[in-house]
Amino acid sequence: MSKICSSFLCVLPLLVALSLPECLRAQKGIAPRDLWCVAKNNAADQALQESIDWACGPGGANCGPIQQGGLCYDSSDIQRTASWAFNDYYLKNGLTDDACYFSNTAALTSLNPSFDKCKFPSSLSVNNGSVSSSTGTIQMRPDSADLSSSNRVVGTWFLPLVTSYLLVAFTWLVQ
Repeated sequence: MSKICSSFLCVLPLLVALSLPECLRAQKGIAPRDLWCVAKNNAADQALQESIDWACGPGGANCGPIQQGGLCYDSSDIQRTASWAFNDYYLKNGLTDDACYFSNTAALTSLNPSFDKCKFPSSLSVNNGSVSSSTGTIQMRPDSADLSSSNRVVGTWFLPLVTSYLLVAFTWLVQ
């Protein structure tokens, strides 16, 4: 029994040491994945147009690509037009749920809405306060990509694992 315990005590720290850096690299415990803020397919055209007007006006979204002659211009598809404006605003305003609401006409998706030559930057393209995209670089506030609340996921498995290890080590030492 003591041989099993001593093997366990040697292997467990190695496993923890090997797995922890990977989890920390993956956005503090959450594996990174692309997200886009897009128009809901059941949103009314009038509501979408009002949201586009706000995002491109007071909201400060870069709507050049959805203007006539832009790479993302499609006058026949208000969903695509709204999606560009919503996504640009979302990326510039902290990647939060509130930044992708637009009076309940928008939602987050992991499905890339890019089409033809119109390439939508994703949440993973946010790097050091700017968004890199095929239509140029969009400047952002340096603190806008703060994902610090995601470290809770690491704590949900790491603390019980360390506690279990210490319990086994203590039991082994007492015997």
